[in-house]
Amino acid sequence: MTPLTTPRLLLRRFRPEDAPALAAYRSVPGVARYQGWTAPVSEEEARRLVRQFAEADPEVPGWFQYAAEERESGALVGDVGVRLDANLRQADLGFTLAPAAQGRGYATEAVRAVLGDLFDRRGLHRVSAVCDVRNAASARLLERVGFRREGLRPAYTWLKGEWTDDLLYGLLADWWREE
Repeated sequence: MTPLTTPRLLLRRFRPEDAPALAAYRSVPGVARYQGWTAPVSEEEARRLVRQFAEADPEVPGWFQYAAEERESGALVGDVGVRLDANLRQADLGFTLAPAAQGRGYATEAVRAVLGDLFDRRGLHRVSAVCDVRNAASARLLERVGFRREGLRPAYTWLKGEWTDDLLYGLLADWWREE
C-alpha cells in the first residue's frame, strides 16, 4: 500500500506502535459517542485492532483503516476507514479524530486525500457515508468535502441502548470532479 500524503498528514497502514494512541483517543467518551465501540478501549483491544487493520488490503472488498499521522510530530491523530464493495466501484467511508486534533482541519484534509485516491486513482463511482443525526460536526465535514445528504432513516440504528436516527450521504465521482 502506498501511503497518501497531504501538507500536514501521512495516511498509512497501522503499525504496532500505534496501539497506545489508538486506545487513548478511542477511549474518550465524546469520540466513542456516535461510534460502534464502547469506551474505554484497552491497550490489549487496541493491539488486536491494530493487527487487524495492518493485515487488511485496501484493494480488496472489506474494511481498510488508514492511520492518520501528523507529519511534523509523527503523532497518530486519527483514522479513516473505507469499506470497499465487492463490485470495486463503491465504498463506505468513516473517520475518527483524536480530541487534540479536532477543529484544526485534519479530518477534512484526511478525508479529501482518501476520496482523491478512491475517485482519481482507483476509479470508484460512488462513496457513501452514514452518521448519527446528532453528530453535527461529522455531517458538516461530509458536506464540506462534497457529500450530498440523501436521506434520513428515523430510529434506524440500535446503538448503546437507544434507537438513533441516521443521516445518509453520498458522493459520486462526477460531483467530486466538479468540486
